[in-house]
Amino acid sequence: MSRLTPALSRGIGRVTEAALGPYQTAVVRIGFSATWLLFLLREFPHRQEMYGPDGPWSWDLARQLIASNHAFTVLMWSDSRAWLEAVYALALLSSALLLVGWRTRAMSVLFMVGVLSLQNRSVFMGDGGDNVIHLMAIYLVFTRCGQVWSLDERRVRRARAARARGESPAPDRAGPVLWCVLGIALAVATGAGHLGLDWLVVFWVLWAVHGLWWYVGRRALHSEPRILLDVIANVVHNAALLVIMAEACLIYSTAGWYKIQGSRWQDGTAVYYPLHLDYFSPWPALSELMSSHGAAVLLVTYGTVAVQVAFPFTLLNRRAKNVLLTLMMTEHTVIAVVLGLPFFSLAMIAADAVFLPTSFLRQLGAWTARLRGRFVPRGLARLTLPGPRGEKQPTEEASEHTPAGSRA
Repeated sequence: MSRLTPALSRGIGRVTEAALGPYQTAVVRIGFSATWLLFLLREFPHRQEMYGPDGPWSWDLARQLIASNHAFTVLMWSDSRAWLEAVYALALLSSALLLVGWRTRAMSVLFMVGVLSLQNRSVFMGDGGDNVIHLMAIYLVFTRCGQVWSLDERRVRRARAARARGESPAPDRAGPVLWCVLGIALAVATGAGHLGLDWLVVFWVLWAVHGLWWYVGRRALHSEPRILLDVIANVVHNAALLVIMAEACLIYSTAGWYKIQGSRWQDGTAVYYPLHLDYFSPWPALSELMSSHGAAVLLVTYGTVAVQVAFPFTLLNRRAKNVLLTLMMTEHTVIAVVLGLPFFSLAMIAADAVFLPTSFLRQLGAWTARLRGRFVPRGLARLTLPGPRGEKQPTEEASEHTPAGSRA
């Protein structure tokens, strides 16, 4: 017990005193919001056929299915074209604002609403990548995904710098206005009876918590209520981050073990067949070239299974994890190009990003800052990429010991 107590105390301290993996969470936020935004932009001309009245899956059929599975979608509130246009525009706007990190707490909720509404309206339109986005959109609501690489962090840094100079920071007007607008919209939806009891509780609790967070942050910046809210937020964030990691591991482990049971994966020919399907051959010459070498097909088939099965077991070894992570991201890049599945690959790469080392992400941020300095006017180039709130930028040597970074 004398040895267990200090370790337990340190573990509780790490979970409660800080939101772990700020860079990893930011990359996941950017990756999934960018993937969904690009998907919506590509399918913009076909939105009526996919999610509207012009599609084969009619509004009445969708209503019958949702009545049985109780899935959430605001598109069932009305079958008009104008309502679809409004929801689609909301999905586009929330994705773009979450991407740049503007009001990430509110945008993460709106992002989830957009993803669930469109995907649950036409459940037969999606693939594995859409399922991943579906789940991650829910998990992101519970993370503090705007701590780095976001407009929210830049606003906080500017306010902190103003206080350090003895000045009063500019009052936040956009936050309260957004909170009031969302509250009115939620009240209207509640009064119309569009929300079931479970989602009604979820949205009202989130709305109340966001208002409480703003009030305590302005009125009691260094008091016990703010400390308590920070502890609760850190615990919820770290739990959600753990779920995201477990979800990624579960995806790969189940995919790998199911492949082992397939006869085509056992004899090493499974990769050959999708390369000869017209639907998965945007570059027929490239597909033919890859499938013409039997040894390469055999190697890729067995290698895919080995990497997917082994990856969850490599998390305890940083070097092995980084090697397999590189292989999986390379594999998804090849899938995007050769099989014509860009959004599936982007979604999986975004999920894999939660395991990227903090040192690499910091270096990536530095490269981005230097690249921006070459093409952005000097005044704007002075804006550096932010670090975690309330935390000094560590040195390159210290970055290896950042929580939930390389040890993730």
